[in-house]
Amino acid sequence: MRCLVAFMIAPLIFAQNGLEKRDFKTYCNPVDIDYTYMALHTHTGVSYRAGADPAVINFKGKYYMFVTRSFGYWVSDDMSNWEFITPQNWYFNGSNAPAAAVEGDEVLVAADPSGRMAVIKTDTPEVGDWQTQFGVIPIEIQDPALFVDDDGKVYLYEESSNVHPLHGVELDPDNYYMPIGEEQPLISLHPEKHGWERFGENHTSDMAPYLEGPWMTKHNGTYYLQYAAPGTEFNVYADGVYTSDSPLGPFEYAPYNPVSYKPGGFLTGAGHGSTVQDNNGNYWHFATMPISVNYKFERRIGLFPAGFEEDGEMYVNTAYGDYPQFLPGTDVDEHRNRFAGWMLLSYNKKTTANSVIEKGIQQRVIGPTMEPVLTPKDTEYDATKLVDEDISTFWVANGNNDSLQVSIDLGEKMKVNALQVNFQEFNANLFGRVKGLKHQFIIESSLDGENWKPLVDYSENLRDQPHAYIELDEPADARYIRYKNVDTPNKYLAISEFRIFGKGYGKLPKQPSEFEVLRQEDKRNAEVSWKEIPGAMGYVLYWGIEKEKLNNSVMIYAENQYELRALNVDQNYYFQVEAFSENGISERSEMLHVE
Repeated sequence: MRCLVAFMIAPLIFAQNGLEKRDFKTYCNPVDIDYTYMALHTHTGVSYRAGADPAVINFKGKYYMFVTRSFGYWVSDDMSNWEFITPQNWYFNGSNAPAAAVEGDEVLVAADPSGRMAVIKTDTPEVGDWQTQFGVIPIEIQDPALFVDDDGKVYLYEESSNVHPLHGVELDPDNYYMPIGEEQPLISLHPEKHGWERFGENHTSDMAPYLEGPWMTKHNGTYYLQYAAPGTEFNVYADGVYTSDSPLGPFEYAPYNPVSYKPGGFLTGAGHGSTVQDNNGNYWHFATMPISVNYKFERRIGLFPAGFEEDGEMYVNTAYGDYPQFLPGTDVDEHRNRFAGWMLLSYNKKTTANSVIEKGIQQRVIGPTMEPVLTPKDTEYDATKLVDEDISTFWVANGNNDSLQVSIDLGEKMKVNALQVNFQEFNANLFGRVKGLKHQFIIESSLDGENWKPLVDYSENLRDQPHAYIELDEPADARYIRYKNVDTPNKYLAISEFRIFGKGYGKLPKQPSEFEVLRQEDKRNAEVSWKEIPGAMGYVLYWGIEKEKLNNSVMIYAENQYELRALNVDQNYYFQVEAFSENGISERSEMLHVE
């Protein structure tokens, strides 16, 4: 029997050694790419990775992802394996809030950080021989978006402001993409009517919100002008949409807004994104998700299934959006429902680490005045931070070598399907694109805490994976999971979350009861509550403007109540809630209609 087990494990280690192309059926947010270390604020001495404002296009069957300040861009043919391209010609200071579009056999980009820019183009994005059009558009441009209509006409949309409306203008491709006429104001924010447009964490600030990050999608003859609000550093960063039968409007506010919204869970926010069709004709929405530890604009990229209802309502499904989801190449019954069904097994479980950073060592971060500051001396970096489902907290070991390890006790035997190791930059000293970075480690499993079997061997991994997601070839029964460090890029090993996905062998949580929704006098807000379910890890609250279209959701850990502050004042809503645990998901509660 022992020989048989060893024989079965050997190919598993080989397949998941981090040396070959991943052949996964699933992915897990944040998107697992080699995020660039920012060089924008080197004067502070604070080193951090970031990826934001993704502009993703499908060009000749491959997906090109342009990301703010990355000194290049990524390409993929499956949305799982992303290869970074260092282009032959590019912006010296990195692109900022890039615009990208396909025009015939060429790709267009506009992304000059100065705000004064020409459109650049190439027919070989895989090489990046970008050519300037020389004509600098006579507009101060922020957060541009380019759109090429079916008739070949080209349009520019742009804005990032808490004062100005979003503007649009047609460009002339036969005249260096110069504007045809004057820019037109298209849409503005109305936070007094649209709760989700309010500024601040959980929409709790009275400061004027930011309107930014446009993107245009045309579907069945309707133009969907997407826009981001209220601020990129907040958990409620989201995308909404206006529709029109013309690329420059007039536009009508969609009553089901927001369309891309993820205020809860491990990784929050889902704004300033782009919507792209895959090679099967299905839509996907890439979006910006904040971490905001080293700097308020420390961010990552999220990917969510998206699409359009029969009546034209746009949706982006963020439910369980930071759990494993099936990739475009995996057949599913319904594109919008790509959750693999693998639950989080590691939440709040017992952790044991053989090292923690010495007391008093502080993290250097960028403060509100853009000067470096130190975090409080009593900030905790113990191993419990690995399982709290908060990307802004992390375990920090006292160094970075192959003696460091940490283990998680799942409490009982469970079936493990996938793992995700989320590394964090703690007092790093790297800036820009750095060659040769890699994350090397070994992950082992055990049923008794004494006899360990190899589960993943990344000891010779050559990839830079700050959010290493690993789908096992075959599920493995385990109670204990152990991470053993080999080498990571920075002085200190720091992990924000060691996430384990699969299924427990227990019963599903019960259906929530005593479900209540009380809309406040301020119609933008609603108090939602339900009876606590014993054994439930958390809950997912759904809402929408029609019974069959509860397209917005929020994940809530531990609590059995929630203040929803994202409603539109003149709109009625339907609500449901479900409970989840390691064992799966309950039936949804009764549906409530609230005026």
